[in-house]
Amino acid sequence: MKFVSEIDVMPLKALLDPQGKAVTMTLHNNGYMQIENVRIGKHITLEVEAESQDEAEKKMNEICIKLLHNPVMEGYQFTVNEL
Repeated sequence: MKFVSEIDVMPLKALLDPQGKAVTMTLHNNGYMQIENVRIGKHITLEVEAESQDEAEKKMNEICIKLLHNPVMEGYQFTVNEL
């Protein structure tokens, strides 16, 4: 079976996000004073072949842990849906 996974990797809330801060300041400078706490991350979409949804989710978790995020600075969330 083929599945598609949507993965979001974001900086940990406890850490400063320099890109998010820069975007927040730019928004304020353009009159959008009501916008606060912008966080910038990565969105990754990929397809995976697996025997079951559970197997696909296990593979995605392993990939995120080993390759797609830095546990010191980032957290991740993902969804897996059948194609």
